Parts: sequence; C-alpha cells; structure tokens
Amino acid sequence: MTRASLDKQPHEVAAMFDDVAAKYDRTNDVLSLGQARAWRRAVAEAVGAERGDTILDLGAGTGTSSLPFLESGARVVPCDFSVGMLSEGKRRHPELPLTAGDATRLPFADASFDAVTISFALRNVQDTGAALSEMQRVTKPGGKIVICEFSTPTWTPFRTVYTEYLMRALPPVATAVSSNPDAYVYLAESIRAWPDQPGLATLLQEAGWSKVAWRNLTGGIVALHRGFKA
Repeated sequence: MTRASLDKQPHEVAAMFDDVAAKYDRTNDVLSLGQARAWRRAVAEAVGAERGDTILDLGAGTGTSSLPFLESGARVVPCDFSVGMLSEGKRRHPELPLTAGDATRLPFADASFDAVTISFALRNVQDTGAALSEMQRVTKPGGKIVICEFSTPTWTPFRTVYTEYLMRALPPVATAVSSNPDAYVYLAESIRAWPDQPGLATLLQEAGWSKVAWRNLTGGIVALHRGFKA
C-alpha cells in the first residue's frame, strides 16, 4: 500500500489513489458522515452548467462528481491522473469520456471550457499556483472556476472538535472501511496543512482569476471558491 507525503510527489499521490479506487466513494460517504453527496450538489449548483456548455471536471476520480453535469445536458470531461481511479470509473460509467491528465500540465487547448471545477483534489496537487494558472488557460474568457475543498471551520470551538476528529477518529474509521487506511492519515494531515478560505482566495487572485469569492459549507469544514476569467 502507498501513502503520499506532504511534499505531494505526483507518483506517490497517483499510486495512493490507485490503491483506494475501488472503495473510494463509499469511504468518503462514511468519513464525511453523509455530507459528501450534499457537497457534490452544491458544486453542481455553483457551476450552473447548461445544455451545450463544456465542463472540465478535474480530479474527477471515478467520475461520480461528473454525473450532475452530464445530466444537465452539458458536455463534461472528467480528468484525473490516477489510472486506478479512471479504470474504476470506466467500469462504472462507460458513458463518460474519462481522461488522464496532470492538473499542472493539462492536455487541452487554450480556452476549451466554459467552466472548470475541481473537488477535494486541488489539495493533492504539488504546485497549486501552476494548477490554477493551467485551469485559467483552458477556460474561455468569461468562464468560471469552482473549487470545492476542505477548509477551516469558522467557529473556534467546533474547529477544535473537528481537528480532534481528523487526527483521532478518522484513522480507525478508515481502517474499518478503506483498503488503504494510511491514505486517510495523509488526508487528515493534508487538510490541516491546507490554506484557509482567504488564503486560497489569494492564490486564485495571484493566478489571474477575478471576482474571487467563497461560500462556507457545513460550518467551514468545506468551502466553495469561485472565480472568473476576465
């Protein structure tokens, strides 16, 4: 079994997700106490895909996050750099055009997409700034980015409880339901090391995105960031 380190070497991160692909969606539902599905709905609403739009869903894994865009009548391109996740996704959703790609070197032409979205995967990219710049490159002028990522709870007492859950409760729960519990120890550590809401907003602005804003979900456990390409 593989566990990535916080320097996020791409081959380590990809191998780690290859290991957990088969049980990934179920494990996320358990560890998020059922909130993962609500977060996916919030992403779909924020993207607001319409019939005829072309959406890039980065870090799409098995393609579960891409289904709402397909159902809206948009053309969606699920992209991930874990071959194991893509293989599992192709088995479950053969109708999706699952594509292998690195967020820092996307295999798409400039201005290809009306919107780009990435959920719970930007945190695993080695160079966040490079990824945000690449996402802007492949977005059409006037298009948007929507990022759904773990963040910092806004209420201090709850933040303390949440941190205790991450570091103490999450590993034993992951041991019971995941094929690679060590991967979820990395997940807990990477969440603690990730920028808070204003920090990620600053990274978006530095990459050239405009009208950057965010909305907290579940008390700030997760935040939806949004930006537009001028």
